[in-house]
Amino acid sequence: MKANARSKKCPVPLALAWSHSGIPCRVTPWPELRFERLYGEEWIALDPSEEMLASAAQSCGTREWTTFMEFMPEELRAFLEQFTLLRMPALLVAARCPQLMADLAETPALVPFVAAHMRLRGTKTPRWDEISVVHEREGLFGVLQWLGLPASRQTLSILRHVDAPDLPRKLLEPLRAALWEPETIWVLSHAEVLTDTKLQAACHALAA
Repeated sequence: MKANARSKKCPVPLALAWSHSGIPCRVTPWPELRFERLYGEEWIALDPSEEMLASAAQSCGTREWTTFMEFMPEELRAFLEQFTLLRMPALLVAARCPQLMADLAETPALVPFVAAHMRLRGTKTPRWDEISVVHEREGLFGVLQWLGLPASRQTLSILRHVDAPDLPRKLLEPLRAALWEPETIWVLSHAEVLTDTKLQAACHALAA
């Protein structure tokens, strides 16, 4: 009897829900992690747009995330907790490319680049399967090259010194360009901690 009482009190994981342009959206609980939107009376799966993910960042607060992540594996929960505004894109990357998680856990500042790969590569649709194949065949250096970043240990070292992995989207393309410049690489590689301010200054110096 007591066991039954305890089981009734056990919380059931709920979807993480928000609204985008008046349309209900949600992510189903782990391990499914299915992104959906309401169409009529049915929930349909989709690849969320950057705008939809931005709406989620504004709508889903600490309480909603804490409840949603409660039943996740500790490693995934710790990974997502590194992000604030980009937590939903990070969740999308984790859901679409789980085989990259070990590498991305070591270099979380690479997550915004993977999440924004459509813009960085100029494609109209996501290429999640392509990312997975590149990673399987060529490892993390192959993914760096696929994203247009220098495929080097120096690139990874710089990204691993980024203070917070929530890199602003507007910084991704300028930073990618800066990482190809020897002078910028030298400056960034000699900084113990790379804040957004330092990264922006390096990009502005290149533009000047």
